[in-house]
Amino acid sequence: MKRFTPIRKGFTLIELIAVIVVLAILVGVALPRYFDYAAQAKDAATKGTLGGVRAGIANFLANEVVSGGNPDYPTLVQLETLGTVMQEAIPDNPYDGGANPNDVHTATAGEAAARTVPVAAGTGGWAYYVDNALTPSAYTFWANTNTVAENDF
Repeated sequence: MKRFTPIRKGFTLIELIAVIVVLAILVGVALPRYFDYAAQAKDAATKGTLGGVRAGIANFLANEVVSGGNPDYPTLVQLETLGTVMQEAIPDNPYDGGANPNDVHTATAGEAAARTVPVAAGTGGWAYYVDNALTPSAYTFWANTNTVAENDF
């Protein structure tokens, strides 16, 4: 007589536990990499904005020199006026969750030297300082955040 073996219709508990363990290991490896990519994306966005604005400021200065005007860096009003220094609005600060992450705030000489957040401006956006007393004049433009090392690119 033939033995009858029932047909299996599902997974055993051990097979399910093995799959869950494998998925947990994959998640444990993938999540830290995801958070690292998010931080790298913020760094890259900040560096891109800083480079674009700094290039616009340098072009403004060069245009002032060539046109015979005063070789000064743009004022905050000129920096924020579209078409004067930048062709498009300054992008949002990726480290800022505030109401106006693309605002540019005037800073003092001390704040520019330390790359700290302008006290009167609060947090968020970008900070800008021009020192026309120097010969030649100098400027500083940085990300206006409270987080250490995120504004020092």
